[in-house]
Amino acid sequence: MSAGPAGHVTRSFDIPNSETADRTLSRPPRTPLRRFLRTDDGVNIEAVYDPKAVVYNGSDGTGTSPGGHLADHLAVVVAHGFTGHADRPHVRRVAEVFARYGSVVTFSFRGHGRSGGRSTVGDREVLDLAAAVRWARELGHTRVATVGFSMGGSVVLRHAARPDAGTDAVVSVSAPARWYYRGTAPMRRVHWLITRPEGRLLGRYGFRTRIHHRDWDPVPLSPVESVPLISPTPLLIVHGDRDGYFPLDHPETLAAAAGDHGELWLERGMGHAENAASGELLERVGDWVVKGVAARGVA
Repeated sequence: MSAGPAGHVTRSFDIPNSETADRTLSRPPRTPLRRFLRTDDGVNIEAVYDPKAVVYNGSDGTGTSPGGHLADHLAVVVAHGFTGHADRPHVRRVAEVFARYGSVVTFSFRGHGRSGGRSTVGDREVLDLAAAVRWARELGHTRVATVGFSMGGSVVLRHAARPDAGTDAVVSVSAPARWYYRGTAPMRRVHWLITRPEGRLLGRYGFRTRIHHRDWDPVPLSPVESVPLISPTPLLIVHGDRDGYFPLDHPETLAAAAGDHGELWLERGMGHAENAASGELLERVGDWVVKGVAARGVA
């Protein structure tokens, strides 16, 4: 894959288009799909679609889904953390759990995995998420929830604040409330990775993450500034009390900005992002998504 500047178009010959992008399917696909999506600024983003799973729980071979009838309508779009990608084991584990509640779209942010472009660490990544949500709609899903982790958690908040977001529920896990935070040793290391040439070199070859060298211009709306714009879409903020990257004032600030339309879960013993999210927590998030989407009605 090319590691050109942000917005550079890269093309894939090993992942064919699974569906045409100019029509919406009447029924969501029943088989997994993999394709590249084109963002509004011309970057090709690798994406994976997993149809909802059926849990067989009877001797007669009958199957059920925790989402019930709603699972036929629902797609959960998962936004990974910095240096992740769609095929990381922890991302696949998240997708496997959420597939019990609806179909799942995972993707690799720009500059990550086999996606094109370079990472802008939460700025233009909103366009990557928008492309994944749009694909879920094109595949026939009438309800779409977004769930993001760490950098992806900030992206789902900023995306949901857009008037054209098209989301029915939003979950942000282990996200920062504000930009340029350097108050912990892990975040100081992240800033070194992003801002130093030798750090970006390590990111490219050590983490398969190609990082843009330019500073933000302009600085994008911060997560805490975005949160008040999300209402009335249901919002869940999840954070661990042992998060080594962002201390508890980050989720508490986000929750305060959300007011009555947001819900905060502080998870005892949890560390940071998808790596630290237990199966039990992911199941609770899946239940919350189904209930939040159901409260808005099913088309």
